[in-house]
This record gives sequence, structure tokens and C-alpha cells, in this order.
Amino acid sequence: MGEKCSPSAICQKGTAGANDQSKLPIVRRHLTREHRPATVRARPRVELIVILAALVLATILHGCIRKADEDKIGVIVTILPQKEMVEAIGGDRIRVTVMVPPNANPHTYSPTPGQMAAVAQASIYFKVGSGVEFEIAHMDEITAQNKALRVVDCSKGIDLIEGGEHEGGKDPHIWLSPTNAKQMVRNMCDGLVEIDRENEGYYTERRDAYLSRLDQLDLELRQLFSGKEGCSFLVYHPAWAYFARDYAIQELAVEEAGKRPGPTGILALVKQAKENGIRVVFVSPQFDSSSAKTIAEEIGGTVVSVDPLAENYIENLRDVAAKLAQGLATKTAN
Repeated sequence: MGEKCSPSAICQKGTAGANDQSKLPIVRRHLTREHRPATVRARPRVELIVILAALVLATILHGCIRKADEDKIGVIVTILPQKEMVEAIGGDRIRVTVMVPPNANPHTYSPTPGQMAAVAQASIYFKVGSGVEFEIAHMDEITAQNKALRVVDCSKGIDLIEGGEHEGGKDPHIWLSPTNAKQMVRNMCDGLVEIDRENEGYYTERRDAYLSRLDQLDLELRQLFSGKEGCSFLVYHPAWAYFARDYAIQELAVEEAGKRPGPTGILALVKQAKENGIRVVFVSPQFDSSSAKTIAEEIGGTVVSVDPLAENYIENLRDVAAKLAQGLATKTAN
């Protein structure tokens, strides 16, 4: 007969079995490197290879981009509006450095060492050429930095406004007229063709496309100011005379020869503004506008900012024109 077990014996035997199992080694936890599956051992190696390959590829791409940029023609311009113009012509064949950066005053700005280093590597400089003070003060320094630098005068063929509120007898703000901008673009294209005749067709095709955009802008603005001939607008800094000439309106300026007006001058402007129904004083972000605010308060008007040096030339001029049209005098200037 088989051996009989009491219930207590069975319980003890089961407990002993459980205790025996708890003493078994946990194989997975104590696997040595040699006993791990090959896929587990290989994973860090694969990740390292991927990282190294990505770094090598990034280095190669950076080198290619830098080489491509170095192969472009180095172009220097004085102000931001010229940047849009010349890039519209030169496209991906040029790299552009702007000497007077955003919100800087071209009447007082001086070039940085980094900008002069760009000048040393450039092939051509498109100066405004109409008497911008930055160019008057620094052009000799710039050309001395790079004796081979070709300098193109963008004002060639433009009828400059004599006298006005500017020292030196000429108004330098030629770019603020779409008519003048078209001539500046032609001068820029001619300059690029002279140093890169192999790509003349590329430049002239892009020039013509941009000239068409300027023609469209000019048409829009003529329609906007139609019927407003002779009306005046009041600005702090007299930058808009060429614009006013294009559209037969009149610019009145707070500044006198680049200086703030005295109390007598402010009173005269307030009187003139009231007589002509002017309710807006336009200011530029590059200049102090405290006098403009004083005048605006006296005439019960407002101060509105318009930027003569914005980079997005066509869109900015369209925006400025809309503001000027809204701020024109309600009466024809005397």
C-alpha cells in the first residue's frame, strides 16, 4: 500500500517546494555580456555609427553650403531698400551686405569691423550716390579697404531735388520714389552685368520682372493720389520729397536742415497745419520724435510712423502711401 500523507504534511511539502523555487537563480538579471543576445550587444554600436554618420554628413553639407556662398558675388549696399532691389536682380548668384542696419540712422552710423571685413571680400558696392551722409563720411574708408572694389552710383540718370531741408543742397532720399527706384534697378543690373557678363541674360530677365512690379506699384499709387494734387502732409524728417514730386502732393517738414525747430518754428508749423487742415504728423523710427508729438498735441492730431528705410521696399512703400493718403491735408496747401 502507498504511503499516506496527512493534510499537514502535504501543506509542508508544498511550502518547501515554493521555498526551493525562490532560491533558484534569476538568470535574466545576472546574464553576463557574453550571454546576452547578439541584437542587444549590437544596438549601442549601431547607434554610435548612426550618430557619427550624421555628424560627418552635417560637416560635408556645411562645407558645401559655405563653398557655394563663397562662390557668390559679394555685393555691398548702403541701405536696406537697396537690398531688395539688388537681390531681385542677382538672385542666388550674389550675397549682400547692408552697411546701415535696421533702425540705424544713416546720418550718424559708422561701419563695424565685421562689415569692413565683408567689404574686403566683396566685388561691387552699389552706393546710393545722392548725398547720403554715411557715404559722404565713409566712402573713402570703404574703398581703401578694397582697392579692387567696383563702385556703382545708383543715382546716375536721376534728377536730384536741389535745396530743401538738407545740408549740402541736395535731397538724398531718391529711393522713396518708384520712378527713381526703376532707374536705380537699371543701374544695379548694369553693374552686375559688367562684372559677370556670362550671366547677363539671368540678370536682365530678373531686372525686367522687378521693373514690372515697380510699374504696378506706381500705377496703384497714381490712382490712390488722383484728385489729391496740391494737398500737403506733415513729416518730422523731410524724407519724402521725391515721393511727393511723383504724385503732385506737398511735403511739409518739422526739421530744418537736420535740426529740431525752435519755439518760433514750432508755432509757425502749428499755424500752417491748422490752416491746411492737417491732423497727422508722420515720423521715422530712426529719429527722435518729441517735437512731432508736441505739434500733434497742438493741432489735436496724431503721430504716425512711416519707415523710409524698411527692407521690404515695395510692400513698405505701398503701406506708407496708404497712410500718407489718409493723413493728407483737407485743404490744398497755400
